[in-house]
Amino acid sequence: MTEATSSAFAIGIDIGTSGVRAVALDRAGQTVATASHPFETPAEVRRPAAWWAGVEHCLGALRSATPLDGVAGLAVDGTSGTVLALDAAGAPIGDALLYNDRCTDPAALAAIAAAAPADSPALGGTSPLGKAIELAHRPGTVRILHQADWVASRLGDGIVVSDENNALKTGYDLQTESWPAWIAATGFDVGLLPPVRRVGTGLGAVGAAGRALGLPAAAIVHAGTTDGCASFLATGAREVGDGVTALGSTLVLKLLSDRPVFASDYGIYSHRIGDLWLPGGASNSGGAVLKALFGDAAIEALSASLDPDHPTGLDYYPLAAPGERFPVSDPAFPPRLEPRPADDARFFQGVLEGIAAIEALGYRRLAEHGAPALKSVRSVGGGARSAGWTKIRAARLGVPMREALSTDAAAGAARLVLANHALP
Repeated sequence: MTEATSSAFAIGIDIGTSGVRAVALDRAGQTVATASHPFETPAEVRRPAAWWAGVEHCLGALRSATPLDGVAGLAVDGTSGTVLALDAAGAPIGDALLYNDRCTDPAALAAIAAAAPADSPALGGTSPLGKAIELAHRPGTVRILHQADWVASRLGDGIVVSDENNALKTGYDLQTESWPAWIAATGFDVGLLPPVRRVGTGLGAVGAAGRALGLPAAAIVHAGTTDGCASFLATGAREVGDGVTALGSTLVLKLLSDRPVFASDYGIYSHRIGDLWLPGGASNSGGAVLKALFGDAAIEALSASLDPDHPTGLDYYPLAAPGERFPVSDPAFPPRLEPRPADDARFFQGVLEGIAAIEALGYRRLAEHGAPALKSVRSVGGGARSAGWTKIRAARLGVPMREALSTDAAAGAARLVLANHALP
């Protein structure tokens, strides 16, 4: 937890895969305090009670660091595609189905494939809509929410509303701003899904649960977002052409655009952020490939030997197994990691150069499908800490590499409040 240096004005809460985080920002967007609460067991990531326990802990920690009486609003982000069923009393029915859980109902996936438009983000084996269809069969189900929706509803005493970012992969139509008619054609009761508002919209004042955690009665609960979009917002990227690359287990690119881009063959879809759009794609390359090839200890040691001023000339496409989705769309696309030099340091640098080449191709692919040209890049994820890799990437991308204001998704959720709350 960080100690406060000024007054808290906006709070963002991030429900992540390892725990809950909260960030308080002042009116100028500077961090006032942060708090975190890890999940104690892997099973807690899918248990709503554990999410709420983390929220209680984090808000208590923020309250210990700074007065919360000046907080104007808060927003929640959650993992995209995590859904849960509620009973008539608003209580969760069993565990949630996670963003990366595969739908186990083949009939549901077949119904979605038959009814959905070809470019719908609701298609695929991990479809949140497919999982919602599964959840609808749990006895007593009267409502299905996304992870962020449920936490916000607890803070707002029953404000049952979703946001466009979380609803997108469940089939929500951004053009008509409604749940489309084709969802009913799958046999699913669309009435189980919540109403949807644009990201950052003020939904209503906090309720008794929020006030019990130290939030003022006048604080507004805002429509939240996904963890990926929140991470983008946290960096401070705000101009058309600003890109954010997440260098985690996989390589994920997002680019701020003045128009939406959809290309289902490449897994490209767009979230709406205010009046702008956030198209992006995810490669199967990334940190998981590095870990498989070298191991964590060797990666740290080899990073010190990088020589970005002298490229290896090796032409790699690093993948852990055949198959790529973006920027190449080919389920059988083979890894390319030959020839392998005897020098591990040269091989390591060649692999990093290969991932950088995929990143550059990814931003070009977005532009080919209608996104604006890349103007700058900010980086998040573990790989962002490597100065040598950053220099390698800068040479490939040919644009300025900007420093991220924050890499904390909770800070991005708090920035939604700053951007959308009407200041007195």
